[in-house]
Amino acid sequence: MPQNLKIASWNINSVRARIDIVTRFLTEEAPDILCLQETKVVDDIFPGGVFRQMGYNHQILHGQPMHHGVAIISRVPIREDDRLDWQANGEARHVGVSLDNGIRLENVYVPAGGDVPDREQNPKFGQKLDFLGRMIDWSRTLDKPTILTGDFNIAPLECDVWSHKQLIDVVSHTPVECDLLGQLQAAHDWVDIGRQFYPAPERLYTWWSYRAKDWAASDRGRRLDHMWVSPELAGKAIKHRVAEPCRSWIKPSDHAPLITEFVF
Repeated sequence: MPQNLKIASWNINSVRARIDIVTRFLTEEAPDILCLQETKVVDDIFPGGVFRQMGYNHQILHGQPMHHGVAIISRVPIREDDRLDWQANGEARHVGVSLDNGIRLENVYVPAGGDVPDREQNPKFGQKLDFLGRMIDWSRTLDKPTILTGDFNIAPLECDVWSHKQLIDVVSHTPVECDLLGQLQAAHDWVDIGRQFYPAPERLYTWWSYRAKDWAASDRGRRLDHMWVSPELAGKAIKHRVAEPCRSWIKPSDHAPLITEFVF
């Protein structure tokens, strides 16, 4: 029997502060699995009870106080598979699970990298590049069909930002970052589901700064969040979209959720 699965990914920028919009999203969109980034909460006080009341009884958490943090909540069985320290400092930026159909789901929160795109002047930028390097090494070893999703904090294509010319020296769109993300994609022949459904140069953004007085009117967006799959899974994705209206909800995240529907 075919299995339909709707998988969503969202950098929520504090799950407790934005619990109302998370529950609204779950009610309106009803994903089977939601991957959260930047949960900003330790596991002991993650609002798991709220999600269990909504039928998300399977929860794999990797949190830490105040910063970072990732979680996967699900209505279908998931089993914890790994928590990889691609940051090499213990930060909670990855959690992976296995589904009953043998597919792996990896949820990642790549470091933003600070403001200065120079490893010597800005150690955070160097950490981001090294993080990607470790992901490249990991990708080369994969031997199972895998979905990799989350906040990659890189908009790789010229059309993935509102102005390539103005952002080419801005962290998240610099040539060195885009090149490394390209190496990561090549390391497993990852298929970028976003661009499979919205081929370049179609507009496709997932993040808009809080600094904009009217984010929708200015539309200075970037595509920082991604859904990638192993080559053999590309044909299993039947729908994909960015839930942009969530960016206008009360007390929003600066990211909008991704939603991909699969038939396995």
